[in-house]
Amino acid sequence: MTFAKEQLWFLLFDQFQHPNGQVPAYEWEFSDLNPPVQGWAALRLYKMEEEKTGKKDVKFLKKCYHKLLLNFVWWVNKVDAKGNNVFEGGFLGLDNITVIDRSQDIPGGGKLEQSDGTGWMGFFCLTMMRISLELAREDPVYEGMAVKFYEHFIYIANALVNAENRAAQNWDEEDGFFYDVLNVNEEHVRIKVRSLVGLIPLYAVDCITEEELNTFKEFAVSFKWFNRNRKDLCNHCVTSIDRDGKTDYFLTLMEVPKIERVLTRAWDPEEFRSDYGLRSLSKYYEKNPYEFLGNTINYQPGEATALLKGGNSNWRGPIWFPTTFLFIEALTNLQRYSGDLIKVKSDGGEPVTPGAMAEYYAHALIKLFKEDGEGGRPIYRGCEKMVNDPHFKDHILFYEHYHGDSGRGLGASHQTGWSGLVANLIDEWCR
Repeated sequence: MTFAKEQLWFLLFDQFQHPNGQVPAYEWEFSDLNPPVQGWAALRLYKMEEEKTGKKDVKFLKKCYHKLLLNFVWWVNKVDAKGNNVFEGGFLGLDNITVIDRSQDIPGGGKLEQSDGTGWMGFFCLTMMRISLELAREDPVYEGMAVKFYEHFIYIANALVNAENRAAQNWDEEDGFFYDVLNVNEEHVRIKVRSLVGLIPLYAVDCITEEELNTFKEFAVSFKWFNRNRKDLCNHCVTSIDRDGKTDYFLTLMEVPKIERVLTRAWDPEEFRSDYGLRSLSKYYEKNPYEFLGNTINYQPGEATALLKGGNSNWRGPIWFPTTFLFIEALTNLQRYSGDLIKVKSDGGEPVTPGAMAEYYAHALIKLFKEDGEGGRPIYRGCEKMVNDPHFKDHILFYEHYHGDSGRGLGASHQTGWSGLVANLIDEWCR
């Protein structure tokens, strides 16, 4: 735990975080953008330590919070060019996930108004709201900051469906999915590629309970006033749930019917659901390539069929551990906070709950490393030596990403930092 906290703090430490608030991306290009997950990491470490040791390291949480405030302001000022709460985060680690290479300049000098960038910022808002409330247990001053992040979350949720009253929004009502929008000279066009881009808005989930409103009086006054006076905004993302004689407030970036429509895509084996995790691009494009501005994208579950980013498709089909892990956590939270409110269509059977989906995806990732009954492991699919040689077969490699259909390990074979999350899944789902 101590090591993890130190590693996170390095990114926020004065000599690493830029004075303007930006957090470095990676060793060869500090200025690129990665998803703003440091707040989530800080809060999760805080909660894990409390659960395992009973200790609340408020000092650690507070010092991270202050640096995260700088990073949040940087995102708002630098990555939301028009101030409309729709974010243009560049490649965000998903460089080639769309038909336009996100790590290159946008054609025509335009902006790519991103569903995932906006979803990540909604996620960031709720994380900062939750940290604010946790710190407010010792210092009520932080309640005011919780209000700020709650209201900003509401504005972001509204922007995903109604930014500037333009014709092309990130939400596509016909498809029931979120897409990126290309803005060139104020002409807006949806890039209708179903990928993780449209699932990431699901990651932003929280719940304000009646007990919390009774505890945080200042926050409660502003929370209730905003909900009452801005119903036009809150109706998109705040669902009141009455249970056991109390009212809780379920927070998501979309209404429940939209959640169900997006999750229906995520649960479809012909789209995102693989036997081994969550595909980064819908399998639909295997037989139905998508064309846009002279470029084509199709489902590539393993190595790329065309030279692209060094000849590896990366985000055009393979399964990635970090995004699937966060998807599992989002599904778990959807179940915890909403109860039986959300039901997802299943192929011919009974509706499935977010909790059941979370369990499936957790075990799918674990299954990547397990022997399959024939002495092999999915990660070593097609590699005779790794399957049968006693000097290799039981030495597990943690790959960068995994084949969208077979689970075979792809890319670098030493990505313990994120594929090692399988240990968390085993601990949380197999006890």
